[in-house]
Amino acid sequence: MHDFAYRKGELHCEETPVSELVKKHGSPLYVYSQSTLEGHFRKLDEALSPLDHLICYAMKANSNLAVMRTLANIGSGFDIVSGGELKRVIAAGGDPKKCTFAGVGKTEEEIAFALRKGIYCFNVESEPELQRIDRVAGRLRKKAPIAVRVNPNVDAGTHAKITTGTYENKFGIPFEEIEGVYQRASKLKNIRLRGVQMHIGSQLTSVTPFEKAVTKAVSLVATLKERHALEFFSIGGGLGIIYNPALASGTAAWWKSPEAKDILTPQSYADRLIPLLKPLAMKIVLEPGRFIAGNAGILVTRVEYVKKTTQKNFVIVDAAMNDLIRPAFYDSFHEIVPLKKKSGKLIESDVVGPICESGDTFCKNRPMPTVKEGDHLAMLSAGAYGSVMSGTYNSRAMAAEVLVQGKRSAVVRARQKVEDIWATETLPKWIS
Repeated sequence: MHDFAYRKGELHCEETPVSELVKKHGSPLYVYSQSTLEGHFRKLDEALSPLDHLICYAMKANSNLAVMRTLANIGSGFDIVSGGELKRVIAAGGDPKKCTFAGVGKTEEEIAFALRKGIYCFNVESEPELQRIDRVAGRLRKKAPIAVRVNPNVDAGTHAKITTGTYENKFGIPFEEIEGVYQRASKLKNIRLRGVQMHIGSQLTSVTPFEKAVTKAVSLVATLKERHALEFFSIGGGLGIIYNPALASGTAAWWKSPEAKDILTPQSYADRLIPLLKPLAMKIVLEPGRFIAGNAGILVTRVEYVKKTTQKNFVIVDAAMNDLIRPAFYDSFHEIVPLKKKSGKLIESDVVGPICESGDTFCKNRPMPTVKEGDHLAMLSAGAYGSVMSGTYNSRAMAAEVLVQGKRSAVVRARQKVEDIWATETLPKWIS
């Protein structure tokens, strides 16, 4: 589901023509739909209503303050992976008491800061981390709430760079070792055993891997709850999205389409997991990111040149891999559509950026409408791991970001000035 659609042949974000935003703010430009962000959160929240639950948005997907405030205003907690992200939560008006702190490399400074702010829980990835949290909490004379991350050794069948639930990954503690870890943790004076956590990977579009992991974990969780009076079970995030939503056909509510028997939708996810989770009588925490933000954003780019060779049709645009790295990094697919709907013959094209690397490519040999210099294209499903992973390679300033609500829009991150890229750099005294 998303709120980007053609109206009278022109791409709109909610009730706002995207071309108006580009005319006003330039390109490359990230555009976010507030109603889509809210809609995805609420669909998931409603589907899980039979459970006592807390949704902690995984802000690494998109940590723009306006995106986070939008979600905080409708009850979201936050899944964080650094002290900097916790500071962003606070700046966005989020509640630290609804934050889970994940990640394998938490520093002492980050742990101390999170304890002072009263976060809900640390998701502990190793026994050395558990011991460090205990030491830091002791120095601060606090009890640190923790959940040990269980690695269930379930292969989610996703991309190698985003799978997290097998023993070959750096995350969590092997399933067979968990009971012993909890027993040892229960003897640490500055630790409060609050829950259990797991997360098997990202961009899962099938319910089955979640069902397998939860099925494997529930008996262990029930045992730990009884022994250590635990209050919650976090089943992690990883809910995937549809990256090819057939925009032109108007298929907005994609989860209503019977594309596949096992397709992950808020309701199918809930229907399969609630019967497994409800008997635990625990709070259920989940940490989705991409599912909420992914289809809520697009990246708009201008066609600079159309270069034809004997073998290729290159559409060269002003966005680059520094603006959206997913295609270069993950070989990921993003639907690319013109802002003004076009008819006629499609031409197999490579859409590429201006950076001097062959990897600066958004798609290869894809049937595309005929475009010309000055046209604009939208790369769909760019709301997650888009702007947040962008950088300044080739001294390219980072793109502006705009949030849309109906007919209203506002810049929520100004376009970076090129000079700001090197503003913190200095020359040593011996260089004249």
